[in-house]
Amino acid sequence: MTDSQATAAAIGTNPTATAPEGARTAADVVTPELIAQLTRDVIGSGRTANHMPFTGEKLADLPESTPEDVVTAFERARVAQISWERTPVRQRAAVLLRFHDLVLQRQAEVLDLIQLETGKARLHAHEELQAVAVAARHYGRKAPAYLNPKRHTGVVPTLTKVTEHRHPRGVVGQIAPWNYPFELSIGDALPALVAGNALVMKPDTETCLTALWARDLIIEAGLPAEVFQVVIGDGPVIGPEIVKHADYVSFTGSTRTGREVAQGAAARLVGVSLELGGKNAMLVLHDADIDKAAAGAVRACFSSAGQLCISIERLYVHESIAEEFVERFAARTKAMRLGRSLAYGAEMGSLVGERQLETTKRHVDEAVAKGAKLIAGGVARPDIGPYFFEPTILDGVESPMAVCGEETFGPVVSIYRFTDENEAVELANATSYGLNSSVWTKDGSRGRKIAARLRTGTVNVNEGFAPAYGSVQSPMGGMKDSGLGRRHGSEGILKYTEAQTVAHQRLMPLAPSFGMDDEKYAAFMSLSLKVMKSLRLR
Repeated sequence: MTDSQATAAAIGTNPTATAPEGARTAADVVTPELIAQLTRDVIGSGRTANHMPFTGEKLADLPESTPEDVVTAFERARVAQISWERTPVRQRAAVLLRFHDLVLQRQAEVLDLIQLETGKARLHAHEELQAVAVAARHYGRKAPAYLNPKRHTGVVPTLTKVTEHRHPRGVVGQIAPWNYPFELSIGDALPALVAGNALVMKPDTETCLTALWARDLIIEAGLPAEVFQVVIGDGPVIGPEIVKHADYVSFTGSTRTGREVAQGAAARLVGVSLELGGKNAMLVLHDADIDKAAAGAVRACFSSAGQLCISIERLYVHESIAEEFVERFAARTKAMRLGRSLAYGAEMGSLVGERQLETTKRHVDEAVAKGAKLIAGGVARPDIGPYFFEPTILDGVESPMAVCGEETFGPVVSIYRFTDENEAVELANATSYGLNSSVWTKDGSRGRKIAARLRTGTVNVNEGFAPAYGSVQSPMGGMKDSGLGRRHGSEGILKYTEAQTVAHQRLMPLAPSFGMDDEKYAAFMSLSLKVMKSLRLR
């Protein structure tokens, strides 16, 4: 027994498991017919497999792509992209709106796949579905406005007519992660596709059935199949090939791999967007509603077993309410229901695999060995499944401990206390990451002011992460080591386009004319510039 297990046993931490698996099994969901249907267009003669976190068993045999197969996928996509770009944008957008409806109609299918491939609780799988539906609706409605040509004031009003056009980049290469296989695959693909691009996607092998199901559904909604190519294989093998051939690269994953992707894209002078790691902070101010903050902390820290780039791993609580907050937060955490049923009811599911389990155990055990106090959790739960780990709260964490600065990406949060709000802001910002943060207070105005001082791409007041992420008209992404670029809103679609300015000069050139010599032309233009400023032209 490790130190943390012994401590947990002593304090009686034992979240209950939900009822055994329901009537549906993996064999009922992932049939040979489904695998054949979803993988029919995957280019690859090799064989690989993915596995179920709930049991550790193999889920499906899959085709495996080679670097040469990636080249073929890009060749097919480039041919298809030509006619797709010529399709009117409103017709492209209509595909997204039909896809939106199909996702809601057939949600049970994808929820089962998400759970089987990631091990997450069903409600957390549904959060992915919500995010995809919102993005499909938004870009289905707004894409024409984002992409239509725009008129701008020319250098000389009335004489210079300027139009900004937006052209698709060509073929977008997308490398999607395992933790949110529906939202972070098709959710990022939607704006790229509606902008007129073709797509070559490499989903994580362990969660590729979810991504392939999404592809199948959007084809049913009207997308030409050749426009959307999928390749399957190890990241170090075919990931660089994606970067090597794409006209733009979209990557979500670790900061370490993100740097490699950025270097590869920079060498080719192609654009890249990166959503990377986080060590996100939640600030609970002295006037926060303690019950609401404690309940919110459970959602913020333990959704998808903490395997969420925007989840909270550092919790800063004002000294005056810290004892009461920790007590209520710990009580809620200890009462959480863990389970692996393909049904609603569990409040947390499994970690995705051995690597995540080992990182989580290492961070917790090291912290306890060096003096941190285990408030809740801290133990694996092989009685439920091979990669289950109890939601864990640590107190007394200090900087030499790995859990203090490294991203755990598991159900672990560390408690810190502060006495001054300026101190709390400084502590929250004292990290190389800058993805998401959270502020809790009854004074909304003060909460928003503090939020604006936090160096993260999104900040939520009185919630953990969902409001900022779900508000898709606004940009979402990271500062510092948490990434480059943004998803959602105008930035989330325009990044997949090239801007072109067309300037039509009329009546007279921008040069000496009508008998003016250089000196008279210079004087004329100087006077014109003064007049334009006085007229408040921009």
